[in-house]
Amino acid sequence: MDVDAIRPAAGVQRGGSDVPGGRRKQRVSMADVAALAGVSSQTVSRVSNGHPGVIEATREQVLAAMRELGYRPNSAARSLRYGQFNTIGVILFGLSSTGNSRTVEAIATHAAAEGYAITLIPVDMPTQDNVLGAFTRMGELAVDGVIVILEIHLLDASTVSLPPGVHVVVVDSDAGDRYPVVDTDQADGARQAVRHLLDLGHRTVWHVAGPAESFASDRRAKAWRAELEAAGRPVPPVERGDWSAESGYRAGLRLAARPDCTAVFAANDQMALGVLRALHERGRPVPAHVSVVGFDDIADASSYLPPLTTVHQDFAEVGRRCVQALLRQLRNEPADPGTDLVPTRIVLRASTAPPPDIGR
Repeated sequence: MDVDAIRPAAGVQRGGSDVPGGRRKQRVSMADVAALAGVSSQTVSRVSNGHPGVIEATREQVLAAMRELGYRPNSAARSLRYGQFNTIGVILFGLSSTGNSRTVEAIATHAAAEGYAITLIPVDMPTQDNVLGAFTRMGELAVDGVIVILEIHLLDASTVSLPPGVHVVVVDSDAGDRYPVVDTDQADGARQAVRHLLDLGHRTVWHVAGPAESFASDRRAKAWRAELEAAGRPVPPVERGDWSAESGYRAGLRLAARPDCTAVFAANDQMALGVLRALHERGRPVPAHVSVVGFDDIADASSYLPPLTTVHQDFAEVGRRCVQALLRQLRNEPADPGTDLVPTRIVLRASTAPPPDIGR
């Protein structure tokens, strides 16, 4: 059949939009497409589902008929029939942090490459009831599996668990061996930051930590302390922030008032930015008087003044591994519980140098 010669079958209406008089045109059906293309409805179904066993010329006829009539396959009905929705649910506590937003972006990108969409449900307060409520909503929205991003101490609590029988992968949480977990190697990143500053000759390293309830913050702070103790260095009191530049600035003002502070490790780049501002305002130039290291390696880190030495997190790889771990479950492939750590690396820029009394 000549594709250019295809014409609408008798009684077939294009589109499905409203017509004058308030009546709606009848929805174009698979039978309409079949009649126009001169094939069976089964062949149209096979083309709609991307089945490989269709002659290419026939496939083109069917696709041309679909375009001519404005036909859209009923993906919901197809999903119910085959029990697969090609949708991944993502439950998370807040989108404001760099880690969460970039992880979600990476999950969406890699899910799309595998033919999956994502459905996002933020959790305002990560309590047991809210987490279970989010899973209930995910069930109503018909997803194949769920990726949970809860960076606070929640899933490690004995009173908190996820519903049984759900395909799930957990990100950035201390879920132990109960679920497959994908995370950045937080501890090793912090160790690299501290070791870099000690190797430059600094006697010790001060730390601006993230929120106490944050899993990532806790891992970075513990590794900072352990690295100092292993080197036999004094461990200064922790300065606590909330991931924001403003909290880093407040901590930086306190550190700037201490002449013995020559090196600072901030638990993220935004807080490091606040520290840089505070040191500048108090006449403690970086890195001439104080060296500063951040964590995340955000896109703007190289544009800080001075450009920021920081620990690079590979969010794209975290997202890829999350999607692949979930797909292995959906395909009934082996997916052992436990943590899959994505390596970090320190990126050296101009914000670190030997202390004032070393090599000057």
